[in-house]
Amino acid sequence: MHLTSILAASSLAVGTLAWPRHAVETDELTVQTSSGLVYGNKDSRYPNVRQFFGIPFAQPPTGALRFEPPQPLPASASKKVVNNTQLPPSCMQYLNTVSPGVYVDQILEFGLQGKNGTGAISEDCLTLSVWGPTSNGSQSCQSNELLPVIIWVYGGGFVTGGQDVPYQIPSQWIQRTQDHIVVSINYRLNIFGFPNAAGLSDQNVGLLDQRAAVEWVRDNIVRFGGDPSRMLLWGQSAGSASVDYYNFAYPKDPIVSGFSMDSGTAFIGITSDDPQHTNFTFVASQLGCANSSSSADELTCVRKLPASAIEDFVKNYQENGTAPSISFLPTPDEKVVFSNYTARALAGNQANLPAIIGTNAQDGAPFAPYNPSGPNATLEQLALLRTFFCPATESIRLRQQTNRPTYRYVYSGNWTNISPAGWLGAYHSSELPMLFGTFDNFRGQGPALENQTSVAMQDAWVAFTAGGMTGIEQTGWQEYEVLGESTVRDFGDGVAVKDVDLKYLENLCDGPVPNYTA
Repeated sequence: MHLTSILAASSLAVGTLAWPRHAVETDELTVQTSSGLVYGNKDSRYPNVRQFFGIPFAQPPTGALRFEPPQPLPASASKKVVNNTQLPPSCMQYLNTVSPGVYVDQILEFGLQGKNGTGAISEDCLTLSVWGPTSNGSQSCQSNELLPVIIWVYGGGFVTGGQDVPYQIPSQWIQRTQDHIVVSINYRLNIFGFPNAAGLSDQNVGLLDQRAAVEWVRDNIVRFGGDPSRMLLWGQSAGSASVDYYNFAYPKDPIVSGFSMDSGTAFIGITSDDPQHTNFTFVASQLGCANSSSSADELTCVRKLPASAIEDFVKNYQENGTAPSISFLPTPDEKVVFSNYTARALAGNQANLPAIIGTNAQDGAPFAPYNPSGPNATLEQLALLRTFFCPATESIRLRQQTNRPTYRYVYSGNWTNISPAGWLGAYHSSELPMLFGTFDNFRGQGPALENQTSVAMQDAWVAFTAGGMTGIEQTGWQEYEVLGESTVRDFGDGVAVKDVDLKYLENLCDGPVPNYTA
C-alpha cells in the first residue's frame, strides 16, 4: 500500500471524503480520524493484520446524555490521541447465569471475554474497532485499491453483546484472506439502549447508536484503506434484526451497499409493548426517584444515579423472576422501529439493496426448554420456526414481491469443536465461528470439511461485499427469486456448499409465524 503521512495533510475535512485515499503513517499503525490520532497494533499470531481498538464514534452517553441519542464528537476530538492495546469495554449489561442453557452451561465463547458471567462493561461505551490487512500481506493494498468493508453488529437479544467476544474477533479471517476490512461496533443495550421513558422523544437510542457508527465508518474508513462505496452491514440474531430495522428506517440513505442478516429480521418480534412507560417508572421508583413530579424530573433523578446501580437492580429483578416482569427492548416509534413491516415493505419503504438472509438448521435448539441431553424435538422445531425461520421466510417473500434481490442460506454444520453435544447441531450462532475463522480455537481442531466450509462462507460474504450481486453470483450462489426453488445455499451438510430447497419448512409457515402449535 502506498501510504501518505497524515502529518503532511494541512487540514482535516471531518465528515467528508476529502481526505487522501490512504492517510496512514508509513508504519501502518497511525491513522488520523475525526475521533483523533488513532494508534493501532498487531497480534504476533496474525502478523498481517492491523487492529485499532476502542475508537469513539460519539460522545460518552453519560450524565445528561444518558438515554439520549448519540451525540457527535466535537471538532476538537480530532486533536486527541486514541491508543488502546485492548478491546474496549462493552455497554452496560449482565449475563443471566441463573437460568441453565446452552450459552452458560456448555459453550461460553459467545459471551464477553468467554466468561461465564459479565465481562468488562462501561457506560462510556460508544466505540468501534477496525481490523484490516497490512500492506505486505494484501495485494489490494499494494496496488492502492480501496478494500471492501464489513460492519459487524453483534446479537444478544438487545441485552448482551460486545466486541470482545472470543468467537467474533475477525483477526483470523483477515489473516487468511487479506482482502477486506472488518469494523465491529458497540451499541447500548437493555434499559440504557431502550429506556422507553415518558420524558424522552427517542426511545430506541441503541439503534441510533448503530446508525451513528455507520456514519462514522462512512466518513473515516478511507483513512484505513477502506472503500465507503462498498460496505456490508452484517448482523446476527438481535444484530440481524437491527440490520433489518436499519433497512426500513433509512430507505433513501442506507449509506451501505448491502445487508447480511443471520437468524433475525424485522419480524423476529423482539420488541417491548409498554405504551404507558411503566417499566422505566417502576425502576425509577425502586431506585429512589418515586417522588418525581414530572417525567422530566424522573429522568433527571435517574440520570444522577450510578449506572451500576441501575444495571444491578434490573439484573436482580429479572433474575429473580419477580412479577410483574420488566423488559427494555426496541419499541415501535414509527421512526426507526415500525409497527407494520408488511405495509412498509409493500409501500417500497425499505432500502433497494441486495441482502443475504439465512438461518441455521438447528437455530431453535437453545430456545426450547433446556435439557443437557437435548430438547424435545417438536419444541425445538417450533422454536426454530417461530423465532427465526418463519420471520426470515416472510421477510424474503416480501423482498421477492417488491424486487429486492435476496440470497438465502441455511447453515448445517455439526462439528464437535463448535457443538460439543451432538444434539446441538447447527445451533443458533454456530455459523459465526465459521465466518470469523475462530472455529478451531476451542475444543480442538475439526475435520478438513470444517475448514473448507468456513472458507466457502467467508469467501461468499466478502465477494458479496466487494462485488454485490455480481460478486456473490461468481461464487455460484444464485438469487432466491421464488420461495421453494432450489437456490438456497446450504453450508456444511456433508460438503462445504451445495444448493437445496426449503419447501418443507416454508410450508410450515403462515406469514411470519408457524401454521401449527405444539
